[in-house]
Amino acid sequence: MFKQGVSLALIILVLLWLYQCFIPPPPNICGSNGGPPITGPRIALRDGRHLSYEEFGVPKDEAKYQIIFIHGHTNNKKDNFLATSALVEEFKVYMVSFDRPGYGESDPDPRRTIQSSSLDIEELADQLGLRSKFYVVAYSMGGMLGWGCLKYIPHRLSGITLINPAISFWWPGLPTDLVEQEFYKQDPYTQWNFWIAHNVPWLLYWWETQNTEALFPPPPNMTTYLDNFQASDSNQTLEEYSTQQGLYESYMRDILVGFGEWEFVPMDLKDPFVNGIGSVHLWQGGHDTTVPVPLQHFIVNKMSWLHYHEVENGGHKFPYEEGMNDQILKTIAMEGSLISSSAKDGTYIPISE
Repeated sequence: MFKQGVSLALIILVLLWLYQCFIPPPPNICGSNGGPPITGPRIALRDGRHLSYEEFGVPKDEAKYQIIFIHGHTNNKKDNFLATSALVEEFKVYMVSFDRPGYGESDPDPRRTIQSSSLDIEELADQLGLRSKFYVVAYSMGGMLGWGCLKYIPHRLSGITLINPAISFWWPGLPTDLVEQEFYKQDPYTQWNFWIAHNVPWLLYWWETQNTEALFPPPPNMTTYLDNFQASDSNQTLEEYSTQQGLYESYMRDILVGFGEWEFVPMDLKDPFVNGIGSVHLWQGGHDTTVPVPLQHFIVNKMSWLHYHEVENGGHKFPYEEGMNDQILKTIAMEGSLISSSAKDGTYIPISE
């Protein structure tokens, strides 16, 4: 009897250990007992979740351009590089950024998909009283929602700009040889990170919380991986704000959604502006080591209606470089015209026109 009791206790302890290894802790929801405080405005969404936002620029009723900005991986609503442009007042630009689900002060969405988050954007616009059509700017991992807006709410868009939008190696239609070539250029940790997110997503939390130094020297650990996405002027305070509800519901779920099974393939999208009113622009840093440039070239050449701008010497963080936000806003103001001008670090070069 005693041995049976010991065996049962050991089994229970092992099961508890496995549970703790593979099941992420519950999110520390803003406004809950012991959770982070709510410091900014939020809207209540259709399913009861809350979306936190921040407004920039001129009042929306006076604005010529109403822009919704979608932040990237590891960023948040406060990290809106376009809002620092000297042209915001001159061009009469109103901008609103929001914390994507699980980031900052926006409630987590355990059922988050590209479609659900795209509908969040439409609801944000409606509750803030934006016009029937608005402009979207999406950066990095926020680019997956930029593609989502083109898929699910194209009728609400007056135009869209994608900046270094993330690419999934598992999108159907990408050439296998090119995918393999670019995938194996990633460091081993990132390769495993993306592969696990796509193939065994239930293992991602365990993987992300392991010490990888023995397997990958020098270790591309979690901090190094995130640094690849962070802006040059980001700081510890903003990073803590981004993840205050938990790493799983912010950073990790981003990877699960971005590199999981997509509901559509961006290359299959059709031009939503066939009437000539509005346009889609994609900006890419030519030396971006986070988003594979050759894959971006393939995608752009499959979408002949998309206006492509390549910053020759730009990396993933090129939008934070001096004057780049002005150039992007000028392109938006030109309503689909391509700007060909020299910048500090490169020239905007369309691949095909």
